[in-house]
Amino acid sequence: MARLFACADCSAGATAERMRTDMDADLVRQIAPKGVLRASINLSNRVLASPGEAGGDPRGVSVDLARALAGRLGLALQPITFDGAGRSVEAVAAGDADIGFFALDPARAAQLTFTAPYVLIEGAYLVRQPDALLSADEVDQVGHRVVVVKGTAYDLHLTRTLRHATLVRTATTSAALDEFLDTGAHVVAGVRQQLEADCRRVTGLRLLAGCFMTIQQAMALPASRSDAAVAVVRQFLEDMKADGFVARALARHGISGAVVAPLA
Repeated sequence: MARLFACADCSAGATAERMRTDMDADLVRQIAPKGVLRASINLSNRVLASPGEAGGDPRGVSVDLARALAGRLGLALQPITFDGAGRSVEAVAAGDADIGFFALDPARAAQLTFTAPYVLIEGAYLVRQPDALLSADEVDQVGHRVVVVKGTAYDLHLTRTLRHATLVRTATTSAALDEFLDTGAHVVAGVRQQLEADCRRVTGLRLLAGCFMTIQQAMALPASRSDAAVAVVRQFLEDMKADGFVARALARHGISGAVVAPLA
């Protein structure tokens, strides 16, 4: 789903206007060749973005950052929403979107060029209340089935690191919880905040102590974008961290447990 947003209408407008520069038109085209900034927004990671109420515009820190970058470039924003990380990554890799908001991962490096991270969040495990497992370190055992959302950063990470447990992949976060509840799988892996919300919504669930990874959320461009275009987006993101914009966006959207990444 895509619609155009004029940056003047967004909550990020004041910061975007304050930091706007007279950028060379050719450089703007290198970043956004279609004349609007097309932003791939993954709605499955509620730390970063969520659907708007009653079919309204998506909201979240990634949407705010996209709007602020559009303001810096002097362009309208066209958010393109997806219900999973895999399809959201594919849109940017194919050049169907100009920017996206993804976790840093070496498996994506051939398709995407990343900024430094702007937010750090935890990957955690969810189990049933009577389960004997107590900590994240105990999950990787023969016979354990771990449900993940296909193509997410934690799927990619656990694919590399689990040696004994078996991964079970689903298309969405809601499908992952359903798979866990319906099939007797042992563990669900995911973003801590999403799993905490699942615990509040469904009785008899708990999070294991600890985390299995720190997820470094960054902005990304298609690998085909020029070095100059990448430099602009990287500098933009560092400005947003230094200005306090990212911290304010997290607070505005009620996100707890995520921290702003250090300046690069």
